[in-house]
Amino acid sequence: MRLRFALSVLSAACLVAATPLTAHATTPALGWELKETGVTARLRGLSPVSRDVVWASGSEGTVVRTVDGGRTWQNVSPPGTAALQFRDVAAFDSRRAVVLSIGEGADSRIYRTEDGGRTWTETFRNDEPRAFYDCVAFFDRRHGLAMSDPVDGRFRILATEDGGQSWQVLPADGMPDALPGEAGFAASGQCLVTSGRRDVWLASGGAERSRVFHSGDRGRTWTVADTPIPAADPARGVFAVAFRDPRHGVAVGGDYRPDQPSPSAAALSRDGGTTWQAAAAPPPAYRSGVTWIPYLPFAAIAVGPSGSDVTYTSGKAWQTFDTGSFDTVSCTPDLSCWASGEQGRLARLTFRHR
Repeated sequence: MRLRFALSVLSAACLVAATPLTAHATTPALGWELKETGVTARLRGLSPVSRDVVWASGSEGTVVRTVDGGRTWQNVSPPGTAALQFRDVAAFDSRRAVVLSIGEGADSRIYRTEDGGRTWTETFRNDEPRAFYDCVAFFDRRHGLAMSDPVDGRFRILATEDGGQSWQVLPADGMPDALPGEAGFAASGQCLVTSGRRDVWLASGGAERSRVFHSGDRGRTWTVADTPIPAADPARGVFAVAFRDPRHGVAVGGDYRPDQPSPSAAALSRDGGTTWQAAAAPPPAYRSGVTWIPYLPFAAIAVGPSGSDVTYTSGKAWQTFDTGSFDTVSCTPDLSCWASGEQGRLARLTFRHR
């Protein structure tokens, strides 16, 4: 089954590369296969490990897990956390995972499990009342970062070297100054992402310009670049970024308010985030999550409350393929892509020829 799926994806990739996107006869058809999670929480955190193992997290202290490809789900929420918002999760396998709750002061916490969610240990509780943690990301099973909105004029970075068992705030002297009103968006767990063992990117908005920060030394020093995604409002900016390697990235965002337009809601970079170009044909509305599709080097998916889009041109042009609501999306190396969102919605990507 997995070999056939892989061959189908690779075959479709060759067709897309050789055929204009207007030739619908050879454009791959994508869709979402919804799974019944048994929860109604809004699942903004998502961490698929493989085609079989997926973790998701969200409102009301909710964490769910499947080990059979989504046929059944277990509610493995940490006890006593119903008041927390688990906006991000990073899973390593079927047993080990880290979840981040967001909020001001002590609402920002990190929990870790080593037994598939049967028990949890709180490994970090924020004691800085001005900090508000948004996202967490790992380079490998031991090294990871979490990011907070600016404190004293700079984004705050938290680091672990033991898989999330302990955390330390990194010095701020390597971080560029934040703009007035600048912050991250805890909408999809993708305001902080990694590629490889040392590169990490941080996305922002809410200020006069939307920006993407980059570090090549695991968060010790950073550079920053403007993006063409509109900001100049607390509800606008870059909500998610994804890098398929240390050089090629895509960014999505816009204005999360449903009654507001989101022109130029996507951008792309070919130089590791040093510069960004607006998508020639962006998604038609605000998008909060984005991921690259494995083994299709020019293909990525973006999702948001009003639909899902795909690009086969590294982010230059996007096409809508679904109008259902999702907040975040992620793929695994074994060709499994998943999306999650409101009312416990969680789905796996289906991929076939038209």
